[in-house]
Amino acid sequence: MSDLTAHVNLMHEIGMLSKTPRSGYAFLGSGSQSVAEHSFSMTWIGFILAELSPKTLNRERILLLCLVHDLAEARTGDLNYVNKRYVKADEEKAAQDIRSAYPCGDILYAAMQEYREGKTPEAQLAHDADQLELLLVLKHEMELGNSRAMRWYSNTRKRLKSDIAQQIADAILETPADSWWLVDPDDPHWIHGST
Repeated sequence: MSDLTAHVNLMHEIGMLSKTPRSGYAFLGSGSQSVAEHSFSMTWIGFILAELSPKTLNRERILLLCLVHDLAEARTGDLNYVNKRYVKADEEKAAQDIRSAYPCGDILYAAMQEYREGKTPEAQLAHDADQLELLLVLKHEMELGNSRAMRWYSNTRKRLKSDIAQQIADAILETPADSWWLVDPDDPHWIHGST
């Protein structure tokens, strides 16, 4: 197989994440999201966390860790916390297979391993980005009236490690999801359209 074919295969594998649903929403009772949607949002959150963190951290590494953190789920599927009580995905086997399948496999494997071990400051920040992404989704679900979302929010918040992520979690809870665009609800634009 040529290097180009291998790279195209990786592109297809990454594309599978857009077709792989995050399975926890069935237990939450509302909402839906693909693994790719989650990873995309998480990577942006990782970027923001990197901007708010000490400049000694490797920002590019944080972004790579966010991008690859769920790559193995293209092969294993997404197991939620209930599933994980009964089923164990062989993420190491999936990561090893990814490593051997692609020319950049060593880079991907090292990043997946670093994320799973969670020992570096970059990996810890990426883990916080993962949880903050879920907190944003849960905030939205709370605003839509899902009574379970607050309990999930409290449990998820306890997983955060960094001070900045904990501060962001508090801000998420206090900030309406539409406040980024609905700055002045009494603005005539929202009544009459563009003026």
